Amino acid sequence: MRAEDMILISVDDHIAEPADMFEAHVPDRYRDQMPRVVTDDHGLQQWWYGDVKGRNLGLNAVAGKPREWFNINPSRYDEMRPGCFDVHERVRDMSAGGQLAGLNFPNWTGFSGQVLNQGPDRDVNLVMIQAYNDWHVDEWCAAYPERFIPCGILPMWDAELAATELGRLAGKGCHAVTFSENPEALHMPTIHSGAWDPLFAAASDEGTVLCCHVGSASRSASVMASSDAPPSVAMSLSSAMSLITFGDLVWADFWWRYPDLKFSLTEGDIGWIPYFCQRAEHIQDRHSGWTRHDFPDGKGPRDVFLERILCCFINDAVGVKLLDLFNVDNVCWESDFPHSDSSWPDGPEVLEELLAGIDDEIVNKITHQNAIRHYQFEPFTTRPREQCTVAALRAEASDVDTVTRVGRKADASDLEAWAAQKRPVRK
Repeated sequence: MRAEDMILISVDDHIAEPADMFEAHVPDRYRDQMPRVVTDDHGLQQWWYGDVKGRNLGLNAVAGKPREWFNINPSRYDEMRPGCFDVHERVRDMSAGGQLAGLNFPNWTGFSGQVLNQGPDRDVNLVMIQAYNDWHVDEWCAAYPERFIPCGILPMWDAELAATELGRLAGKGCHAVTFSENPEALHMPTIHSGAWDPLFAAASDEGTVLCCHVGSASRSASVMASSDAPPSVAMSLSSAMSLITFGDLVWADFWWRYPDLKFSLTEGDIGWIPYFCQRAEHIQDRHSGWTRHDFPDGKGPRDVFLERILCCFINDAVGVKLLDLFNVDNVCWESDFPHSDSSWPDGPEVLEELLAGIDDEIVNKITHQNAIRHYQFEPFTTRPREQCTVAALRAEASDVDTVTRVGRKADASDLEAWAAQKRPVRK
């Protein structure tokens, strides 16, 4: 399939949330407690929720910058392209990259909303989580409903409360929520404990996907590597975070209680998965005599993966070569805009080369049809299909400059000084 004829929907992009996002969504009695962006004496901007420091305001928001700057996290809004935080400019950037739509994960809150879960008053935390979700669904996504798949965050300290919020979001048409890749790492019950059953039941009933993004347990891929390992070690091992989540999920025993429950592994690539499915099958065959791990109806861990777990990739040639070992109805494409792994604005050309020789039917599933089905997303009811192709979208955004022209805080001397600090990128 030619790049210009593809329809692209990403299941993993990110927002550098605008500073005024809570203004219209927090009740008056809580306004003095709502999260805020503070500018320090050095002109650096940072999200704070009470005394809890948010993640970096411009975490890895480097789209359009040269590779030499990929390790420099923007610390002001004017150090990143407006499409990172302005929804109208985001849509223009998406069109310039030939991308129809995207599912946007949170940023400063942590990828599973950790920061908003960490405030000392849980009643206030719930107000702020719901305000975040209302902003995300009713402002960001609703501005262009055919361009965004909404994704909510949950009050993770109470599974019943999380289930209620999931149901509220589903009523708004949001069928994706973030869930930690390892809740125990956030001092919460494990997925094997039974404590999450109310949430799992609600997700199954509503057809909502629980999305496990790498880094959503506030842990690093370098945790087991040498303490003085170079930066490339952690980056090359990032999929190990998804691997551990994969292991937990394929051996979980809750699937049979919730027949429509689905999880996603986000930003972990896919090429490694067939081997670990094989390894899991070997464990069940060889060791079930003493592990006593039972699967109903003759199924095994590989069946759990094939039937219930979604996965995605940006540019994974190994995974594409092994597609016959996947359920291609559960494989999706991701852009990861505006992060440094993103192929924006050349995603269509990357995919054309990567998927050369793959049947058009499978290409369509991976590039958009699977995302539409799993997330109950209906872009073609708003925008005619023929206006959703790479060629059509790029024609609407021919004036977009895909080189990021940063503001005054990111002149050459600043960049040299920051680079000298070797400040690490933490996703």
